Amino acid sequence: QVQPVESGGGLVQAGGSLRLSCAASRRTFSRDVTGWFRQAPGKEQQFIAAISRSGDSTYYADSVKGRFTISRDNAKNMVYLQMNSLKPEDTARYYCAAGAGTVGGGHYDSWGQGTQVTVSS
Repeated sequence: QVQPVESGGGLVQAGGSLRLSCAASRRTFSRDVTGWFRQAPGKEQQFIAAISRSGDSTYYADSVKGRFTISRDNAKNMVYLQMNSLKPEDTARYYCAAGAGTVGGGHYDSWGQGTQVTVSS
């Protein structure tokens, strides 16, 4: 597939963990950066984390720093988001996207359909 496809969402209790996966074609993952975003109902889309094509550089939003980890396996054309110590405010639909630029300033133009994460209190 050309567009990223997310998986791994679900319902988890506060304090729990989930690992999201993002799969796409080699062409998509050859882009400069791949990132994770989220959007909760009634709220604006929020940047979560990004990783460079090589995997050497990562960048996180302050709200998830220390709790979430982005990684990639280029041999499998996969990007992951490990989410630990989840909070109810992490509840949102999570999207994977690829694009040009840097981890701190990417321009994303290839988006997946998202996967829902719900954290219960």
